Amino acid sequence: MRLSDFITTNLEPILQDWEDFARTIETPGAPLDSEALRDHAEQMLHAIVLDLRTKQSAEEHLAKAHGNAPSDGSETPAETHAVTRLMAGFTIDQMASEYRALRASVLSQWSKQIKAGTSLAVDDMTRFHEAIDQALAESIASYSRAVEASRNIFLGILGHDLRTPLGAILLGADVLRRSENIGTKATKISSQIYTSVKRASQIVSDLLDLTRCQMGPGIPVKRESLDLLPLCERIVDELRAFYPDAKILFQTKTTCNGEFDGARMEQVVSNLVSNAVQHGDNQQPVTVTLDASDDNVMFSVHNSGEPIPDDVLPFIFNPMGRFSQHSIIDHGPSEGLGLGLFIASEIVTSHSGVIEVISNPENGTTFVVTVPKRYPDEQ
Repeated sequence: MRLSDFITTNLEPILQDWEDFARTIETPGAPLDSEALRDHAEQMLHAIVLDLRTKQSAEEHLAKAHGNAPSDGSETPAETHAVTRLMAGFTIDQMASEYRALRASVLSQWSKQIKAGTSLAVDDMTRFHEAIDQALAESIASYSRAVEASRNIFLGILGHDLRTPLGAILLGADVLRRSENIGTKATKISSQIYTSVKRASQIVSDLLDLTRCQMGPGIPVKRESLDLLPLCERIVDELRAFYPDAKILFQTKTTCNGEFDGARMEQVVSNLVSNAVQHGDNQQPVTVTLDASDDNVMFSVHNSGEPIPDDVLPFIFNPMGRFSQHSIIDHGPSEGLGLGLFIASEIVTSHSGVIEVISNPENGTTFVVTVPKRYPDEQ
């Protein structure tokens, strides 16, 4: 008996094994009934049987081995199964374990047939492993996409809903700290509240920008004619007040007129200078430089101190690439997710510019931003 015929004939015992194993997995919420435990297992087995009965060329075999199985674009039972398991509270490891159990169940029952005298078709065994691996890969990819989508939606809702109460607190704290008849202590406390809430508001804005980048084509910019020189001077002055113990030097050679999104460029300047202050040697100054050529504006931020680690440098503008258990252990949780640098990079890219970083023990760390004064098609 070929393996495909065996699966069809023994579908119910195989499904019962699947159900019995799934029942042992502990998940939050009420226990699942028999139908929910079996979920899309029967459809997946039918898909595996169809795959086993389909002729396969050497090229198709190689493509499947590399994870490039053909697809008609419709959602597979394995992909649907992943989403329903996520909603039922299964972790990705628990979901993957179901496929290991399914593989073991089918092969264990089939081996009994072989011992009873049924001939062994080695090709069936190979094709079955390929089909299970393909289904598992589809489930993992679907599970990951669903997690990412839910995370992005959550971040978007969180950021949107937090903005209103944070704005009210910020306004109230600002009114209090400007009052002249509340006393020195109350003024100090209200100033601290104002500073903390302003920082929280910036974090919320960063989260919204992160979500926007992951769910859409990037950060949108609205260009207008402006000079970056007074913009940079204002942001540097604000950061000097925010970091009174830091020494921030601002150097410029010329005015920098062009077509820019002023609010977004303020974010770039603020994020890069704040990053330099937080991670540089506080005994040495942070140097901010603004310059311009006929076509471009160049903005750089330099700080002394420990260079960016070699394992972090390639992912410095990618917070997800920087996130790993290894980085948490080596650099500590205080390093953060690096949203500021990521958002600065996205804004620069939206301006058709580039952002680069040079970091070594001898010269410290320098971030260099180059953006065109006008849209490329206008030059």
